[in-house]
Amino acid sequence: MAARTHKRLQPEPTGHDDRGGRVLSAVNAGQGVGWNGAKGAGRKGEGMTAQDRTASERLRLLVTRRLPEMVMDRIAREYEVQLADLAPDLDDRVLWEGAEGCDAILCAPGDSLAAASIANLPGSVRALATYSVGHEHIDLEAARSRGIAVFHTPGVLTDATAEVAMLLLLGAARRAWEGQALVRSGKWAGWEPTQLLGRTLAGKRLGVLGMGRIGSAVALRARAFGMEIHYCNRKRLGNPSEGGAVFHSTPRELFSNSDFLTLHCPASEATQQILDARSIGWLPRGAVVVNSARGSLVDDAALIAALRSGHLAAAGLDVYEGEPAVNPAYLQLENVYLLPHLGSATVEARNAMGHKALDNLAAFFGGSEAPNRLV
Repeated sequence: MAARTHKRLQPEPTGHDDRGGRVLSAVNAGQGVGWNGAKGAGRKGEGMTAQDRTASERLRLLVTRRLPEMVMDRIAREYEVQLADLAPDLDDRVLWEGAEGCDAILCAPGDSLAAASIANLPGSVRALATYSVGHEHIDLEAARSRGIAVFHTPGVLTDATAEVAMLLLLGAARRAWEGQALVRSGKWAGWEPTQLLGRTLAGKRLGVLGMGRIGSAVALRARAFGMEIHYCNRKRLGNPSEGGAVFHSTPRELFSNSDFLTLHCPASEATQQILDARSIGWLPRGAVVVNSARGSLVDDAALIAALRSGHLAAAGLDVYEGEPAVNPAYLQLENVYLLPHLGSATVEARNAMGHKALDNLAAFFGGSEAPNRLV
């Protein structure tokens, strides 16, 4: 088996966060540089492809999370790399110090790049690529004012996230968590006519709030289960994209015609807690709600109250407001199917996300137009 092209070096003792958090290490194609010994790449290698640069011309990239091996191997071939295993409770100075001398940062959801963080980044940083479609963790205006380009990775996690939305629909409707818990507990006494009766998807109305790439992919899969598709979107899709789905111009109209509801909106001021006590009241009694989009779309207290009262039969959640913290009341409810933000968690999707992020950086530093530039 061929040896890996990168190695991880232990950081210098002065690199430790004073709370004992995980800190930076250097990674490159066999010649790692300690965190405190980092030298800026300056403008070397600009206008070249990553493959054309010599070792001395390589740009320096700060990677905030360890990514899949295939992606890390490519990074090690193309960049001089600084790797930071950032924990959510680490302060900004770990990011600032790690980015010293770096030309770009490859970050991820959970890395807070708010205005103050961006304002204090070293002057060497010219680009931010996020390993995600969502970019709520980056202050785009702050990046714009600093002249820092920002890129994201749309289009490569559609199928994976749509599959998880279907998993949530099935898991919630068919009481999958309760069934697995019963088997694992050793208390299952065998088949019974009324044991864990759920709801079938076939013949039911699925409401899709947000008919973009992922919403459309969920609709396609749900049709195969015999569901009737209804949707609400900023603009009506029209044929053939609509695929026979019923368009509703308002969320209220959609909710009132949905036996199942799946959320696929971007996070914004307009969609903040769009599923609240009032909108839950528009849903028919016994409806099932799932969210694989953004935790901020849901008013947790209202959803929990509706699940307890029986107005909603069940819910399936893959994302949470303030994650990784989860409202503890969800953990006490048997009619909630919970996943730990697995939407894009397939080998194929996560590799594709990494390659798309690197393709964007390669285009930017090579002087070409990057297709997924936000700023």
